[in-house]
Amino acid sequence: MTIYFNPYLRGFRRRATSDMLNEMDSDYEAQISFPIDIKSGAESYELKALLPAVDADDLEIQIVNEVVTISGLMKVERDPQADYLLAEIPSGRFHRVVSLPTPLDSSKVEATLENGILTLNIPKAEEARPKTIKIQKK
Repeated sequence: MTIYFNPYLRGFRRRATSDMLNEMDSDYEAQISFPIDIKSGAESYELKALLPAVDADDLEIQIVNEVVTISGLMKVERDPQADYLLAEIPSGRFHRVVSLPTPLDSSKVEATLENGILTLNIPKAEEARPKTIKIQKK
């Protein structure tokens, strides 16, 4: 009995297995999450997000229709030579998407970042705001 080995196929299988394992590893990467409060008013939404150790320059906010996207970079410096017993402070990129129930007016959004709390005042689009109709007596 003669067995032939094709080195090309063995390399292909090895690469395919390596790619599959790398993809599985990316599924288990630590995700940085942060809490958000959203308050609805008659004319706008107020969104507050807890973002400690984030500079305004490292923050990106996008609003498209009713979707608010907050992404950025949390920088925590660690000494690579140190022997940490515990290292839980998150560091790296973060991303959060929130869908609101009504269309938004992205041209009039106000954003502030103070003491690690991001505050967004997001006006509702004109067509989504409640309207009061006066009834005329005849």
